[in-house]
Amino acid sequence: MDPAFGLQTGNKDSHPEHAERAPLDERCPRVYQQTCAIKIGVSIGVWFALHPRKLGYLRQPPTTDIYPMIPQETVDQIMNAAVIEEVIGDYVELKKSGSSLRGLSPFTNEKTPSFYVLPAKGIFKCFSSGKGGNVVTFLMETEKASYPEALRLLARRYNIEVQEKERTPEEIAAASAKEGLANLVGWAAKWFVDQMRDTESGQAIGRSYFAERGFRDDILERFLIGYSPDSWDALATAAQEAGYTADKLVESGLCKQREDGSIWDFFKGRVLFPIRDVTGRVIGFGGRTLQTDKKVAKYFNSPESALYNKSRVLYGLHLAKPEIVKEERCFLVEGYTDVMAMHQAGVTNVVSSSGTALTTGQISLVRRYTKNITVIFDGDAAGIRASLRGIDMLLAEGMAVKVVLLPDGDDPDTYAKKVGSDAFQRAIHGDAQDFLQFKIKLLSQEAGADPMKRAEMIRSVVTSIAAIPDAIQRSVYLQSSASQLKMDEKVLGTEVAKVLHEQSKAEAKRAAQSSRNGLLRGNITPPPKASIPPSTSQGLPDVEGLSSKASEREIIENDLIRALLEYATELVVVAVEGEEGEGPATMEVPFAELVIHRLEREGIDIEEPTNQAVVKRFSSELDHERILTADQLAQDQDTRVQQKVAGALVQQHVLSPNWSQRHKIYPVVERDQLMSLLEDSLRRLHLMDLRKLASDVAAKLETADLSVDEERDLLSQKVKITREIQATLQHFGTVILP
Repeated sequence: MDPAFGLQTGNKDSHPEHAERAPLDERCPRVYQQTCAIKIGVSIGVWFALHPRKLGYLRQPPTTDIYPMIPQETVDQIMNAAVIEEVIGDYVELKKSGSSLRGLSPFTNEKTPSFYVLPAKGIFKCFSSGKGGNVVTFLMETEKASYPEALRLLARRYNIEVQEKERTPEEIAAASAKEGLANLVGWAAKWFVDQMRDTESGQAIGRSYFAERGFRDDILERFLIGYSPDSWDALATAAQEAGYTADKLVESGLCKQREDGSIWDFFKGRVLFPIRDVTGRVIGFGGRTLQTDKKVAKYFNSPESALYNKSRVLYGLHLAKPEIVKEERCFLVEGYTDVMAMHQAGVTNVVSSSGTALTTGQISLVRRYTKNITVIFDGDAAGIRASLRGIDMLLAEGMAVKVVLLPDGDDPDTYAKKVGSDAFQRAIHGDAQDFLQFKIKLLSQEAGADPMKRAEMIRSVVTSIAAIPDAIQRSVYLQSSASQLKMDEKVLGTEVAKVLHEQSKAEAKRAAQSSRNGLLRGNITPPPKASIPPSTSQGLPDVEGLSSKASEREIIENDLIRALLEYATELVVVAVEGEEGEGPATMEVPFAELVIHRLEREGIDIEEPTNQAVVKRFSSELDHERILTADQLAQDQDTRVQQKVAGALVQQHVLSPNWSQRHKIYPVVERDQLMSLLEDSLRRLHLMDLRKLASDVAAKLETADLSVDEERDLLSQKVKITREIQATLQHFGTVILP
């Protein structure tokens, strides 16, 4: 499938290096049996004693394909081909951190990276939001897609054909809004390209316009530039013939509706610049008129829809990502042709806000890949002043901002063609200057010797400095700005402090108002989540992003399930009954097998729903003599289970190897304490069950209508439970008072 158009173009082989890994399953029981028979002579009966019939409530049949539109074989092919770090790398700048990759969360506006990817496991975990899972889960979260939609996005990326029946117009209309719009907009993008390439009017009008501006054919193809004929219904007719409805055409913004119900082409007679998301999929259009009539709007953009949100899109970002990461810098220009011109000049780490005012959403897109941004201004002074507010927003988001000012009357397009590619690249790299220095110089020239204008200029500079979130950077800029303005640094610092104080008061006022509104609505807005999650009783990150409201039982269950997932195939030594005439013997069994066996033997129920689902998965596989691994479970269709696995396997904090390698200090690690962890967890859960049982017995004893025999039985149960509670507490070293 073509990732841009979203159209099926044929099947291609997936990457052979991502072939399916052999599961760790049926080999294990045979190895264990042979080892036990040779080493300790344990009888077959003893071996099978560790495989009791599983309790009915733990049984679960193998999961079937619950999404019949995509065959399971195709789902498997997609999952085997998908490389999680490649896909997430389209959204997040990932850097190596031990065996994992780390970056800023795409789900929250954080400053310190808490988003982790484990390529070997095929999972991610975001500690600031609590989200986690596999590559499908990630696309479901970021693209707000359903499970089938996320699979189709991956299929398009890796050129995997998804065999689906040809859908009728009725079925297209019944599809989800976002998927239906994506199909339609992708089809329209290809239709526009065909119109410019294959029609006489497209060549004479559309192609000649770009030829006059010096754009090469390969650049037009790279950006999927198209043309809409100067006809009221050319697109509408072709789209309806292809099976798309008039309602969808209007919803997408490709057509407008008249009062009589008929529709007409919104972009008629314009050249089209497809707007694409970070994956390269077309989601909207910018259309430029070729008329000289000043009454006609120069540019039209697609209206916002379920597919297109202009505040969350940057033109050219899908092409710029690799070079932005490589160069650790992003260039920001004004328009579509500016981006194209810079590509033609050999500069590809460039994006545009598509003619809209810069938004925090757009800034966050850039910040995923770099904090260094260079804004290229043309020589229009009025345009520069209008853009200064956007620059302050960049500073507020922690970006390092530089500015390049082109000669008056030139934009990146005209200047690159005037001086050539080499000179243009030297200019944008060598002439870049710090934004605040540029702003002071610009406003000082405008203010001249006028005291009032100069005071206003200083206040504007103070606002920019106050926008910088980092205190050290703010202090450095204070020093350099005071020197450039020839002012006392203390005076400038006092003014910055005033601005910060006013901002703090305004923020507190907004928070108080929000709280009052919440109370009026019958709810209270929760405080923002901390960037570092709460810790469990074991001092490890909370695998589910638990709040302080998590019950003690849930915390204990989470620790046990985390250990089960992380060390499922780890062999642990257990004592077993030896042959007749021999003493006790030992044998090695997988930790997962031992956990499930102990839970069943001791009648301990796992109560938290997701933890319960994980136990069921392991138990079901053990019924077939297979050991389930966390890698396999990470591909589970249940997103709750994926989240649990991600939280268990991705650790935000790891033990430094310097302890053992440099200092020769060998801390006790959890891997060596699995039996102790299991015993401790089971005893705590058992103690909770006993206390609940004791509470139930006490409640029954309060009943007035008890017979003597009933009361005697209850008292006997109470004594027995109390003794068992005391014995369990002694295990933890608790002092029992008489």
